[in-house]
Amino acid sequence: MRIETRQSTNRLGLDDDLLDRVFTARGITELAQLEKGLTNLLSPADLPEIDQAALRLADAVEGDEKILIVGDFDADGATSVALCLLALGAMGARHVEFLVPNRFDYGYGLSPEIVQLAAGMQPRVIVTVDNGVASVDGVALANELDIDVIVTDHHLPGEVLPDAYALVNPNVGNSNFASKAMAGVGVAYYLLSWVRQVLRQRDYFASRGIDEPNMAQYLDLVALGTVADVVPLDQNNRILVHQGLLRIQRGMTRPGIAALARVGKRDLTTLSASDMGFALGPRLNAAGRLQDMSVGIRCLVTDDPTEAAQLAAELDSLNQIRRDIEQGMVADAEMILTQITPDPNEMGIAVYHESFHQGVVGIVAGRLREKFHRPAIVFADASEGSDELKGSARSIDGLNIRDLLDSIATKRPGLLLKFGGHAMAAGLSIKRVHLPRFQKAFDKAVRAMVTPDMMDAVLLTDGALEKEDLNLDTVAKLTNAGPWGNGFAEPLFAGEFTLVNQRVVGNDHLKLVLGAEDQLVDAIAFRQAPLEEQPERVNVVYKPALNDYGGQQTLQLIVEYIETMS
Repeated sequence: MRIETRQSTNRLGLDDDLLDRVFTARGITELAQLEKGLTNLLSPADLPEIDQAALRLADAVEGDEKILIVGDFDADGATSVALCLLALGAMGARHVEFLVPNRFDYGYGLSPEIVQLAAGMQPRVIVTVDNGVASVDGVALANELDIDVIVTDHHLPGEVLPDAYALVNPNVGNSNFASKAMAGVGVAYYLLSWVRQVLRQRDYFASRGIDEPNMAQYLDLVALGTVADVVPLDQNNRILVHQGLLRIQRGMTRPGIAALARVGKRDLTTLSASDMGFALGPRLNAAGRLQDMSVGIRCLVTDDPTEAAQLAAELDSLNQIRRDIEQGMVADAEMILTQITPDPNEMGIAVYHESFHQGVVGIVAGRLREKFHRPAIVFADASEGSDELKGSARSIDGLNIRDLLDSIATKRPGLLLKFGGHAMAAGLSIKRVHLPRFQKAFDKAVRAMVTPDMMDAVLLTDGALEKEDLNLDTVAKLTNAGPWGNGFAEPLFAGEFTLVNQRVVGNDHLKLVLGAEDQLVDAIAFRQAPLEEQPERVNVVYKPALNDYGGQQTLQLIVEYIETMS
C-alpha cells in the first residue's frame, strides 16, 4: 500500500482553509461548481432523443395506453421502476405495470424472452430503465409485435444500437449532455420531468383536474439509486443526491426508505450518502441477488408504513443470507486462486466454482479486487445444468473493464457470448468449456493495458489534520460539504498517533484508543487484525466521524489503514 497526498495548485479563496484544500484537491476550480440547488441542474433538453421519448409517453398517458416498465435487478433498477410507477401514476396514467427479469431465468436486459413475456401483458409502450442500450434483438422483436420501446439507460453502448422508438442515454452518440455519469434512475427522472412539461404545455393537468406532481418529491429515490450504483458524483449527481438527502433528513421520504434506514440502524435525520451506500443499498440489492427485485420495488412504492416495515424486514433477512453466502464464496475464491495462479504477480483474476451463487459474484469480485488490487472476474453457473457461465467483473482505477472485454471479443470471436457494463464494472457470459482459454486471454489483455504504477494500491489522503481540528465541528463541516462518494471522495487524513490501547470487538474489528499529544481519540478499524507487540506509535489513515453510541455524541476516527512506525 502506497500512501499519497492529493495535490492541488490553486485555491478557491474560501475562508475555511481545510475546505479550500479539500475541494481544490478534487478538481474544483470555481465556487459555482459547489452549488447544490435544484436550479443548477443541467437541462434535460440536451439528452439524446428525450423529446421523442417524452412526446410518446405523454401520448400514452393522455390516451390511457398500457405502459410497461422493464427494469434491472439492482438498486438503481428498483428505484428507477418505483420512480416511474409513482410519477406516471401521479400524472394520471392508470395502466402502468412493471416487469423485472429474474436474473436466474432470463438474465439481464430486454431480451427476446422478456419481450415475449411482456407481450402477454399487452402493453402499447415499453420503457426500459437502467438497461436496454444493448437490447438489439429484444427491441427488434418488440417492433415486430407493434410495441413501441423507449430505452432509458446509462450504460456504455456497443457498436450496434437498438432500433428503439427513442433511446435516452447520455453516453450515446454525440450527446451534448454535460453529465455522462448519471445513474439509470437519474436518466428516468429527467425523462419524467420532460413528460410532465409536455403534459403541462398541452394543458392536460388543468383540463382533467389533476394536481401537477412536484417532481422534487421523488428525489429520495433518485438519491438512493444514484449512490447505490456507485456512479461518479459529478456536480449534477451531487445536486440530485444532496437534494434527495435533504428531503429524507426532513422526514419527507417514502415509507420504504424510512423502513430500510430503520432496519439498517441509521437515523433518518442524519442520513448520509455513505449510509445509503453501505446500509440501504445492499438491503435493496439483496432481493435482486437472491430472489427477484419485486420485493424491493414493493417496499419503495407502498404508502403503508406497516407494509413497508414488513418488506424492509424481509430485505434485511435476505441481506444477511447474502452476506453469509458472500463470506463463503470469498474464502472459496481465494483458495481457488492459490490453486489456479500460484504466481502472485498474476495480473488478471478470473475464478469459478460450481458452488458459487450467481447473485453475489459481483460482490465477491469486488472483494477480490480490493484484497489483491487486481481486476477480478468471478463466474457462476448461468443455471442448473447449463453449459454457460455468467461472470461479474470489477476493475482498478485507470483500466476500463468494458473496453478490455471488447478487445478480447474482437481478437477472439466467439469466446464471449455477450458482455456489457461500465469502466469499473461489467457483466459477461462464456461457455464453461472456454473458461481456461478465457482466463489466459483475460490475464494477457490486462497485461497489455495496464502500467506498473496502476497495479500498486494507492491510498490518497488530504494530508494531515491539525490537532485543533480533531473535533465534532470538523465532522459537521465535512458532512455539510458533501455528499461524498465515487469521483468526489470523502476526505481522508493521515497522521501519527500514540497507540494507547487496542482490542478486538465483534468478530474481526479493531477498537483503538489513539493519542494526539495530550488528547485521546477513539478509533475503529473494520476487518483489521490486532497489531503485534503493541507498538508505541502508529501511522493512521482515517476519516473523522460522529459516534453517538449510547446517546452520547463523541468523535471517532474510522481507520482505513494503519501501520506500525519503525
